[in-house]
Amino acid sequence: MQEFSLWCDFIERDFLENGFLKLINKGAICGATSNPSLFCEAITKSAFYKDEIAKLKGKKAKEIYETLALKDILQASSALMPLYEKDPNNGYISLEIDPFLEDDAPKSIDEAKRLFKTLNRPNVMIKVPASESGLEVISALTQASIPVNVTLVFSPKIASKTAQILAKEAQKRAVISVFVSRFDKEIDPLVPKNLQAKSGIINATECYYQINQHANKLTSALFASTGIKSHSLAKDYYIKALCFKNSINTAPLEALNAYLLDPNTEYQTPLKITEIEAFKKELKAHNIDLENTAQKLLKEGLIAFKQSFEKLLSSF
Repeated sequence: MQEFSLWCDFIERDFLENGFLKLINKGAICGATSNPSLFCEAITKSAFYKDEIAKLKGKKAKEIYETLALKDILQASSALMPLYEKDPNNGYISLEIDPFLEDDAPKSIDEAKRLFKTLNRPNVMIKVPASESGLEVISALTQASIPVNVTLVFSPKIASKTAQILAKEAQKRAVISVFVSRFDKEIDPLVPKNLQAKSGIINATECYYQINQHANKLTSALFASTGIKSHSLAKDYYIKALCFKNSINTAPLEALNAYLLDPNTEYQTPLKITEIEAFKKELKAHNIDLENTAQKLLKEGLIAFKQSFEKLLSSF
């Protein structure tokens, strides 16, 4: 299925040197993503960073982080470069800007440009959260011909607004990362069983429609946060359900490996708008509004990335 791409939502030094290359070589993945939480998990728990951290002792915490992270990003970029050279729609690795700059557009823009210039790779995407100031950053980076990954997109309204910005200004590849499973974790305890494990997929589908309606050919919907939050679901539940044309799915290793054992052979047909509206009406009967939930999840996501980044920096 050439119009559906699978990316890997995981980064760690040992994995990059082994499992990552295997996934690329067997054609299982076409790109990868990282975020502050993934780097925190990798660097604080993996033994493969300890010697380098020891050599960097005495430097500022953020400088240590960037030395480690940029090395991983460059390694991932090199591994993915043949895919990019074959098809510039794929073969990307994403690096997120400092989450503590989230509400400071000028500093975010400066950092994004500095990181992109330092890495000096055409298949690196700079990841920017879809906050109010983030939209200003996205506009500036796309005007500067920097590939962008717009992250923490929960709201169809924000998906639409972001797609319209990119449609006007994007000269390079861009993706809009629509977060999925966190909706179900939030909503499922509040609704009957027949409405559970549906909110994330239905909200993501509405975002997908908005992106496809407004975006240019350089921009794609990317479904993120596709690892399960409930053990009652199949590990690849969100990958299979959102296997849409003209889309990307970035998945954690557990979901990725489960999907590769039994991958989709056909695209899924997205729900119709009328079906989406009917489901939202059912949720409202239980006092749940998806847009309000989206705003809450964005705030929580921004906080979570700051907490992970702070934990990582304090570990040095």
